[in-house]
Amino acid sequence: MIAVDLFNAAISEVIRNYAIVVGGAVGLYFAWKRVTAANNQALSQLKQADLAQRVHVAELFNRAVGQLADKKLEVRLGAILTLEQICKEYPDRSGLVIRLLTTYLQKNAVKYGDNKPPTDVQTIMDILREFRK
Repeated sequence: MIAVDLFNAAISEVIRNYAIVVGGAVGLYFAWKRVTAANNQALSQLKQADLAQRVHVAELFNRAVGQLADKKLEVRLGAILTLEQICKEYPDRSGLVIRLLTTYLQKNAVKYGDNKPPTDVQTIMDILREFRK
């Protein structure tokens, strides 16, 4: 009788140990699935944030380009300073801004003689000097 009880206890312990191992494996599988899903969601959110940032910069750029031809000096200066900020915050996009400002100066070239150029032209030249280094 004692042998049967010992045998039943041993079998019960083996079954319990297998159940713990299987439960742990199932728990690990579900934890892995949850971590994978969370990583995919985080990557998706990063892509969305990057896209939103690109759209925002494109809108800033387009608005600034439109304001370069404004008759008011304050509006032109605001556009120029916005373009400078784009160069500083997004170095990968600064080449386009530099080309735009260079072309703007070339298309609107005026001989000033001994006079100082207007503030907006001087600001553009300062930006070009800074970013051409």
